[in-house]
Amino acid sequence: MQPRAVDAPGVAHDPAGAAARIVSLVPSITELLFALGLDKQIVGRTGFCVHPHDKVQSVRKVGGTKAVNLDAIRALRPTHLIVNIDENERDTVEQLRAFVPHIVVTHPRTPRDNLALYTLLGAIFDRAQEAQRLSEALEARLCDAAAHAFIPQNVLYLIWREPWMTVARDTYISTMLRLVNWHTLPDVQGGAAGAARYPTLDFDTAPWLAQVDRILLSSEPYRFTQVHCDALKRDARLAGKRIELIDGEMVSWYGVRAIEGIAYLLQRAGAA
Repeated sequence: MQPRAVDAPGVAHDPAGAAARIVSLVPSITELLFALGLDKQIVGRTGFCVHPHDKVQSVRKVGGTKAVNLDAIRALRPTHLIVNIDENERDTVEQLRAFVPHIVVTHPRTPRDNLALYTLLGAIFDRAQEAQRLSEALEARLCDAAAHAFIPQNVLYLIWREPWMTVARDTYISTMLRLVNWHTLPDVQGGAAGAARYPTLDFDTAPWLAQVDRILLSSEPYRFTQVHCDALKRDARLAGKRIELIDGEMVSWYGVRAIEGIAYLLQRAGAA
């Protein structure tokens, strides 16, 4: 008998079978499910699940990652729901347990955790060979990163404004950046879950700001633009710091996107 696959909280899942009906509430997981060849079994997604663009258009939307339409999901009669500890509300997931037989909880916290993620979904949905191919591609990218010696940089990675928000050092984003020797400030740990993983900050009360070499404005979840970048460059408190936009999908999306994301960071750091 095939061993049961174990998700982030330690719940074991049996193989799903060809009749599985999957709803994904995680944008990067939706992209991964398509990469695993599960097109015909994906029946629902959030409005933020926008990749692969040509394929998601035919999949019904069920709200957002936080504001989920429970009735829309119920109408789809899913056998499996894919969620994430950081991206989805626990209360919502508990409500969904009332009518979704199998809820698979994900929580990759480092780039290497994607290997277990590929294996998990490959085992549940009978895509072991596809998962293995992705694992080999990711391992190659990780080896590429390890082969380079990048100049260490302290970075402030901004994900929101009003208030300003950044990332703790034990988030997926921060560990992705460390692949190219970029170290996020402030030097804080956010824990396994909760708001502390994405702390707020005030430029006037952040003594560690003096140690920051570059400020990265992410394209998501807040869509920073060149207008915001130019405004910060005029801020006297940030004088002398390199301030630039960064593709948030490449840095924060786990799953199959991590393979491309690591290559993106290698290029960015190499061009620094």
